[in-house]
Amino acid sequence: MKNLELRDLFEDDSYNQIKFKEVTGRYVTNSSLEIVRDLFKNDFEVEELGKSVENRPVYKFRIGTGKLKVLIWSQMHGNESTTTKAVFDLLNSFKLNSEEKVISGILSACTIYVIPVLNPDGAQAYTRVNANSVDLNRDLQDLSQPESRLLKGIYEDFQPDFCLNLHDQRTIFSAGKKAESAILSFLTPSKDKERSIDYSRRQSMSLIAGMAKDLYAYLPESIGRYDDAFNINCAGDTFQNLSTPTILFEAGHTPGDYDREVTRKHVYRALLSCIYQIAQNNSRDLEYEEYFKIPENQKLFNDVIIRNAKINGKLKDVSIQFKETLNKNKIEFVPVIERIAPKISNFGHREIDAEENVLEFPDNSEITENVIVNKIILNSAELEVKYG
Repeated sequence: MKNLELRDLFEDDSYNQIKFKEVTGRYVTNSSLEIVRDLFKNDFEVEELGKSVENRPVYKFRIGTGKLKVLIWSQMHGNESTTTKAVFDLLNSFKLNSEEKVISGILSACTIYVIPVLNPDGAQAYTRVNANSVDLNRDLQDLSQPESRLLKGIYEDFQPDFCLNLHDQRTIFSAGKKAESAILSFLTPSKDKERSIDYSRRQSMSLIAGMAKDLYAYLPESIGRYDDAFNINCAGDTFQNLSTPTILFEAGHTPGDYDREVTRKHVYRALLSCIYQIAQNNSRDLEYEEYFKIPENQKLFNDVIIRNAKINGKLKDVSIQFKETLNKNKIEFVPVIERIAPKISNFGHREIDAEENVLEFPDNSEITENVIVNKIILNSAELEVKYG
């Protein structure tokens, strides 16, 4: 048995050894998952839970043999794949580091059910919704969709002690009211309209506070707290309402990392921290109030902002937001002008100072909102706006 500590498993060298490099980028589908299934079928129990609307299989992995039961699901929204990649990394770590005391402790203390891709049809089409255009994260009461019924069914059969609900969030979010991108965000969903704080919510709050503490060295200013407005139709709110401590993970934007390969590393660290705390039976209940010190997410970012540009003889700022588009099994980030105004208060992940020079399109068309802009002419020089 090796004696590496949790923080040792966080280090880049350790992560690079376990990163599941066979799956990268933003387009993660059942084809990706089948690579994982085939490579790990002799290491973990893999079961087909059922089928999606378009008859794609939904898989569950079982890890560990302990009494503490943890249910994890990812890609409930098909175009939110960063946490799925982190789950693949976690599986690889469980396999390759099984002799490490941290991992062996988790495997002996916990039984973990993981659904890596709950919405395989949405993943294939790279859409938030499923093949019936239903948001599965608003369907946990109606249970109108087969994928929602699979999740609720496994919850009822497994009766987990903890639920981890894994998502991506857009590049617009900041960690608080400052120019810091929310690279990771967390939420303990409310269990009622009053946002009551009972023992189960305190447990999940404490776990989140513990993750923030464990990741502080890597993300000192870039962890946010998501809004906890109650919606019983959501998975997290439903399970929290049933008194199961539930944590929402939101993988956000690391500047320059639109493929979210850096963010996936931070999600892996957060998952490992969270499950290790559970395995240690260390929900740090007395520290739950630290959760409220995590800054609330704000919508303060754009992908690109051009400042002080002369448009039709007037100085304006121009904000540009990338639209994620599936093209030949790759995700393209299409720049769209969101707003033109004398002053835009948002921060840009990329900022361009036009220095009062004339801003033009290469084809001399009118610069207006809601149009695609791949290149611009600034001071008679062509400037690339599109990412990648």
